[in-house]
Amino acid sequence: MRYDLVVRSRRAVLPDGTRPASVAVSGTVIAAVGDYGARHEAERDVDLGDLALLPGLVDSHVHVNEPGRTEWEGFATATRAAAAGGVTTICDMPLNSLPPTTSVAALTEKRAAAAGKCWVDVAFWGGAVPGGQASLRPLHDAGVLGFKCFLLDSGVPEFPPLDVAGLRSVLSELAELDALLIVHAEDGAEIKPAAGRDFGSFVASRPPVAERRAIEKVISAAARTGARAHIVHLSAAECVAMIAGARAAGIRLTAETCPHYLYFASEQVPDGATEFKCCPPIRDSVNREALWRGLEAGAIDCVVSDHSPCPPELKSPGSGDFGEAWGGIASLQLGLSAVWTVARRRGRALDDVAQWMAAAPAALAGLRAKGRLATGCDADLVAFDPEESYVVDAARLQHRHPVTPYAGRTLTGRVRQTWLRGTSLLDAESGVPDGEPAGRLLNRD
Repeated sequence: MRYDLVVRSRRAVLPDGTRPASVAVSGTVIAAVGDYGARHEAERDVDLGDLALLPGLVDSHVHVNEPGRTEWEGFATATRAAAAGGVTTICDMPLNSLPPTTSVAALTEKRAAAAGKCWVDVAFWGGAVPGGQASLRPLHDAGVLGFKCFLLDSGVPEFPPLDVAGLRSVLSELAELDALLIVHAEDGAEIKPAAGRDFGSFVASRPPVAERRAIEKVISAAARTGARAHIVHLSAAECVAMIAGARAAGIRLTAETCPHYLYFASEQVPDGATEFKCCPPIRDSVNREALWRGLEAGAIDCVVSDHSPCPPELKSPGSGDFGEAWGGIASLQLGLSAVWTVARRRGRALDDVAQWMAAAPAALAGLRAKGRLATGCDADLVAFDPEESYVVDAARLQHRHPVTPYAGRTLTGRVRQTWLRGTSLLDAESGVPDGEPAGRLLNRD
């Protein structure tokens, strides 16, 4: 058989471990995985040598904001950043765009806004808001991955939170569909107003108990309804044992954390450095260590970006006031390097990173053809140099605004090439997307 593409690596990260291998591509899918030196007839044969070959990452938590707030971010810029960072599939959140994705009409509008602009594949979450229960089944039938809700003020008035009764009602409906609810789990009753330049005061305004009380509500509602629930951007490590205990009791609960919670600690954040603001907040180094242990033990399932950018004037007001600044970390392009920088120091392998950032998010989102170097999967591949270090130059990032807390940080691990369904995306010299965008808009499998 003659293949369209063969990529060889002495460090291919496969579902059963890392080993020398060749990945043969026919059309847009992986047709065969063989030995590194296997003889294949192919239009193109790429030998990465000692560079690692990873599956394309799946980032199941990205705020693209288009339509309506495209000046914050958009499909063209977000997906360029994804491609440059080895992410071949993003899952767009239903809020911060106008309209939010809480109806089939809004989903149709969002898909129209994305059409022809995407450098990587894009799938969509629906939104669960008060009064929107009648839209859940139609959105599910239209192919959304599942539904996002907040248990406190989301920061935008058009996406209000669910109360406890609303949470239970939504989960009851989703249990009938076997659909997933992903939850921003903080309890507003435990949160105090934030103000001023002191980061420690901001962190104290959103204490771990706010996450714990909200997760208790999710666990109770999931246990009552039998529905599937997922905790997004877990920050408070004291909740890890509670999540693990719920799962052990048969409750259908998963959780994610983010690169910024695994890389940064609150002690590192200078006063007024509002580029570090996110909700829930970056906590101290003891908490960070406990999050890592929860991830390594399997209690936390995946690591995704929660990429949530905004214009610089909203993110970094001249006052440096943490109460005034928008809460969100821009990191879509840098997540792989940030996680690998710390993971390698902890003795973890690229197998772990591929599980946390590709296979597990793909499984969460119900995208069976994504996240693995396996026969029949989409030929989404990443050439990755796990030894190369670089200093983050924010001006070279591909998302719309060059604001990120990683600016000036030295990270280890650089993406050298990204293939989307067998097509290379990056210019070999600059490492940025080149050519024409060919990403597809996906429905849930």
